[in-house]
Amino acid sequence: MNVLLIGGGGREHALAWKLAKSPLLDTLYCAPGNAGIAAVAECLALDVVDHDAVARFCKDKDIGLVIVGPEAPLVAGLADDLEAQDIAVFGPSKAASQLEGSKGFTKDLCAEFNIPTAAYGRFTDAQAARAYVASHRHPIVVKADGLAAGKGVVIANTHFEAYNAIDACFSGTFGAAGAEVVVEEFLAGEEASFFALVDGDTALPLATAQDHKRVHDGDTGPNTGGMGAYSPAPIMTDALTKRVMDEIILPTVAAMKARGMVFKGVLYAGLMIEHGAPKLIEYNVRFGDPEAQVLATRLKSDLLPALLATAQGTLGGLTLDWHDDAALCVVMAAKGYPGDYAKGTEIKGLEEAAAEPDVEIFHAGTKQDGPRVLANGGRVLGVTARDKDIGAAQTRAYAAVDKIDWPKGFCRRDIGWRAVEQKK
Repeated sequence: MNVLLIGGGGREHALAWKLAKSPLLDTLYCAPGNAGIAAVAECLALDVVDHDAVARFCKDKDIGLVIVGPEAPLVAGLADDLEAQDIAVFGPSKAASQLEGSKGFTKDLCAEFNIPTAAYGRFTDAQAARAYVASHRHPIVVKADGLAAGKGVVIANTHFEAYNAIDACFSGTFGAAGAEVVVEEFLAGEEASFFALVDGDTALPLATAQDHKRVHDGDTGPNTGGMGAYSPAPIMTDALTKRVMDEIILPTVAAMKARGMVFKGVLYAGLMIEHGAPKLIEYNVRFGDPEAQVLATRLKSDLLPALLATAQGTLGGLTLDWHDDAALCVVMAAKGYPGDYAKGTEIKGLEEAAAEPDVEIFHAGTKQDGPRVLANGGRVLGVTARDKDIGAAQTRAYAAVDKIDWPKGFCRRDIGWRAVEQKK
């Protein structure tokens, strides 16, 4: 089978790396890909905004499955337009993608179908949002309603910070994503990432993971797209996993079907766990990044049949096997991220780092320049290791990080700290 993978980040490199191992795969294409993906797939300069061009390519190359990595093409309706031409797609429709594309949509869905989440308000003007903040205790959370690349969320510790965040949204800091604002109750507890493949009716839970959103050690500094992750998440016991499926995932699948927005793809729930009870923070409609890196590393089974069954609505009865080992990913980012950062700086030592046993270097923001690999984004590499437990995987990952020669890059040095402390 020929497969087209859309995207060019660390998530897509992890998916490409895993897909390339499938005996079902003939040729893997990736648009646009990156310097790492080029080792396992044919990278293309295909304009994914031009849905007709993508469809023509699929017809020309006899593509059996399109896998959409990032959220933006899904929210833009790429899956709808390809399926209209009988091209199988892993990823939800435009309507179903509102679960990520509009935080207000998801909050309203939770309220209607009794899915546990934070109390909230939706606002289209700053004055009403400010009044809501003034009547609630802080910390309080201010979110741009639409897609803001993981940067449209502010946890405000004072009313003044919340007002500034509201003003930033409505002044255009996040573009169209900030045209509406959701203000939420702050949820305390421990975060976890929960993933399930969904074929419209059946939901198959995947391994659990936990990521680190804050840019600096100790979970300090501004939120990012993710500075590292590990799997499994110790907090996600079998009992808690069942609660998440019964109280959050399955009700959401049923609710979307009831609304005529059948969900097919991967449902990624960001959770807050307090006193053993899960609440939904928000949904994403694609694999997480860097969670995809640790999930791909731990997955024993062939990924391609699972994604194809999801797209075809035939997940029932399918099971997946996982390595008992833990996996941990350390993101290396360009200095200045998540603010301004330089592109085009050279990265050396990648071959030496990748030579470490059970280590994979997943590329995110990179490009090839002859023999050189250059940084071409904010989050640039995902150094991922597998070992007997989180502590051992952490040690192995940082040993590989220390072999990478990139003076213009940085990383957190405490990825996995919570799991390591719990084990102690």
